[in-house]
Amino acid sequence: MRRTSAAVLILLALVGGGIGYLADHLLTVAGRATFTPSGFLPVLLLLVAAATLALAWPVRRSVRGQTPGRIDPFRALRAATLARASSLLGAIMAGLGAGLGVFLLTRPVSPQVGSTVAMVALVASSLALVVAALVAEQFCTLPKDPDDRQPDDPATGANARG
Repeated sequence: MRRTSAAVLILLALVGGGIGYLADHLLTVAGRATFTPSGFLPVLLLLVAAATLALAWPVRRSVRGQTPGRIDPFRALRAATLARASSLLGAIMAGLGAGLGVFLLTRPVSPQVGSTVAMVALVASSLALVVAALVAEQFCTLPKDPDDRQPDDPATGANARG
């Protein structure tokens, strides 16, 4: 399993930002109030970040040899998958919050303080989720085995011409 790339996270944040901006624009054109996320959403994202780190911590301890025995490989895979999904979710939510915030701040009317604080809290908690998820993904990375070679590695002789 490859690590989550920064390009994918940036792309998802840009897509989320576009969706957030467009959603608020369409709501305003329709004569409705702009969208403000719940105050519970940033708390929920921080709880997901903590859970992701908590599930990856035993894998890290096992990889470093700090626990007797081995960890179940399926548990490690589940922790790595959760970390990757959390980083993608965090990037989308950070973009969404930024898009909503940009729309609010570019309006001729000053937004309410509560709306601005909600957007800033959403972006900050989303970025915290991305960082926690990338750290958890690092925790689930196994060290390179000296016996593991790629099929096209010249040391294996697989590409030798003769």
